[in-house]
Parts: sequence; C-alpha cells; structure tokens
Amino acid sequence: MIETIVFDVGETITRDDRYWASWADWLDIPRHTLSALVGAVVAQGRDNADALRLARPGIDVAAEYHAREAAGRGEHLDESDLYDDVRPALSSLRDLGTRVIIAGNQTSRAGELLRGLDLPADLVVTSGEWGVAKPQPEFFQRVLEVAQAAPRRTLYVGDHPVNDTFPAKAAGLRTAHIRRGPWGHLWADDPKVMEASDWRIDSLTQLTTLIEG
Repeated sequence: MIETIVFDVGETITRDDRYWASWADWLDIPRHTLSALVGAVVAQGRDNADALRLARPGIDVAAEYHAREAAGRGEHLDESDLYDDVRPALSSLRDLGTRVIIAGNQTSRAGELLRGLDLPADLVVTSGEWGVAKPQPEFFQRVLEVAQAAPRRTLYVGDHPVNDTFPAKAAGLRTAHIRRGPWGHLWADDPKVMEASDWRIDSLTQLTTLIEG
C-alpha cells in the first residue's frame, strides 16, 4: 500500500512554458529558437541549462539568473502555470489519507512561490532549500525522511528518467513516470524507463485509482 506520494515539480506539477519564454525574452532571442534548443538537448540526454549555453556561448547562467531577479524579471508562478489535473488529483489523494509532498529540483524562490499557491500538499520543498539536487542519492534520502513511510510505501512521480525515475528506483522507492512535457514524451516508451517504472501515467488523476487498487 502506498502511504506517501512525492511529486516532481517542472512538467509534473507546473508547465515550463513561462520559464523558457522568460529566458528567451531576457536573452533577446526568439522563443521558438530557445524551445528548439531545449528539445535538442533533451533528445541528447543533456542538462536543460545547456540550451541556454547553446543560445549564448559562454553565458554564466547563475549570474544571469541573479541579474534577472535584480531587474524584476525573475521567477514567477501563478495558477496558470499549474497543469489542470494538479489540484483535483492532490485533493483526492489527501482525501484518501495519502501524505502528499512536492519536492523537485527548483530554487528556494520557486519553493516560496509554490507554497504561495496554497496547494493541497502536506509539504512543498525544493532542492535549493535542501542544498542537494536530483539525481544525487542524498536528495532521495531527504525525500524518505519527510515521507514518513517506508521506501516501498513511498511513490515518486516525475517526468525525467535520469532525475526522477532511475534514482528514485535506486533508492528503493516505487516510481511512476508521467508522459508529460518533452522528457516525459520522449522517454515514455524507452525500455529502461518502462522497466524502472512501477506505473506509467498520462494524468495525475490516475494515481487515485492506483492508490485505491
């Protein structure tokens, strides 16, 4: 029986559309160009920040991030950034008595913004706040600490095989790979992803049926 479900953030809970569009606008390049570069690095299994480095060779991503924040053009999240199934799915899971946690590779600022949305979750935390990021094993050790459940009774849901599915499985957690966003769609039918996933889903609302079953 699954007692705790932990959710990734980008392309699991939130759309990344605004994130990449804001970077394209900041770097003064067409949004479609940056979107295509993101797709290219995804297909190559590279870090998504490499798309920014391709767009602007030599860019200091951290310095540009802080420059955006200082200019009032930094991170932003509101209700429109959530996938439509997030609130109903999380609410239904909590009604079933499931502990709901959101924990992904995001900045501390993103954690503040997510908590400001008052999502139906018991805990919202980010890698920036923990000081450790996926796919490091220490991240999933922290996940198990806050899950308050045994590894086999804890389910991690995410779209990215390297950051979510594989390391969560290696940590002993149950896994659900969601076909959502570029990573989720590209790797959904990969044999290694299929083998590492206890479940494969297209919507978060499917989790309620899994828990009830």
